[in-house]
Amino acid sequence: MAISDTTIKAAKPLPDKDYKLSDEKGLHILIKTNGSKYFRLKYRFAGKEKTLALGVYPETTLKQAREKRDHARKQIADGIDPAISRKIEKAGSSENTFKAVAEDFLITKQSQWSVTHHRHIKECYERDVYPWIGNRPLRELSAVEVLVTLRRIVDRGAIETAARTKQFIGQAIRYGIATGRAERDVTQDLRGALPSPAKGHYPAITEPKPLGQLLRDIDAYQGNFVVRTALQLQPLIFARPANLAMAEWSEFDLEAAEWRIAADKMKMDNAHIVPLSTQAIALLKDIYPLTGSQRYVFASYQSKTGKAHISRESIGAAIRRMGYQGQHTAHGFRTTASTLLHEQGYHSDMIERQLSHGEQNKVKAAYNRAQHLPERRKMMQSWSDYLDSLKNGAQVIGFKKTG
Repeated sequence: MAISDTTIKAAKPLPDKDYKLSDEKGLHILIKTNGSKYFRLKYRFAGKEKTLALGVYPETTLKQAREKRDHARKQIADGIDPAISRKIEKAGSSENTFKAVAEDFLITKQSQWSVTHHRHIKECYERDVYPWIGNRPLRELSAVEVLVTLRRIVDRGAIETAARTKQFIGQAIRYGIATGRAERDVTQDLRGALPSPAKGHYPAITEPKPLGQLLRDIDAYQGNFVVRTALQLQPLIFARPANLAMAEWSEFDLEAAEWRIAADKMKMDNAHIVPLSTQAIALLKDIYPLTGSQRYVFASYQSKTGKAHISRESIGAAIRRMGYQGQHTAHGFRTTASTLLHEQGYHSDMIERQLSHGEQNKVKAAYNRAQHLPERRKMMQSWSDYLDSLKNGAQVIGFKKTG
């Protein structure tokens, strides 16, 4: 039976023991021998009986105690232990910032995500989110603050990245809700607030003449040497930009003319071999004196230890700075190669394998790996020679399919 405020006021202490006055749904008030009166909630979580302090009467009213009880019961229904949530809140604001919550979130997902995906989201937070809202208490974070953060990404032309970053921010916030450090996901208020990413393929130049001009512009790029080398290599190998950015010297065998990428770095979780043309090897030899003693081929110039690589966005950002925004992207080189190689009569299986598109049939996938590598070597060299001819301004003619 529910108690009243009058009952609480009238309750007198006993000289030799504490006692309880019970309200509803686990709430009671503990009357101490010294006359103090404490609101408590008895509840069960994960099979264990627990008690949660809800305040001291009369500083905390009966109405307020009931509201706290109802909030705690909702947390329990959502799978959150209110006692643990209380400890997190008392730990201080540094434990409840967006960065603190996001870092905890990344730790919980480390065993569930691939190395590549985990690294991508961590880099996204560090590059585009933490500098602006990392120190904001999660409970105080507003939709407007998130929108301003995302618009900084949109302003540099990375609309797809802005959309993905909004998703990643929302994931961290929802983890914060689950651990009692946030009330709601404010990213839900941003529907329609960002430009919609283009549907379908990434923008890509697939006509020979403008492609030749793009290649000449890349050679003339005045930016960082490491980024320019990555820019020059990307059309030759048309790898995923993320794989190229995090390429390690240990993965390359220049004598065998191969780049071997481990399965845990690949989107489809299949190890991938990239045959290297003579032009690609020449670029790698050019950059070796600069980064060869470091882990990453394209080590970030901001990292003195070589423990960091350029961002997966570096290549695309350079292309935009050259004036190709909306016309071509780093990922677009994959579309460029696929389109022109198909036009030249190369077999789809071989092209798809080179693009590292997954084959659902595992037996067929193993066959493709075994049978297409020699042909892919010839195709990649022919492709590099063709790009050289376009770059040098030769008459635009189809390149001959070899083999």
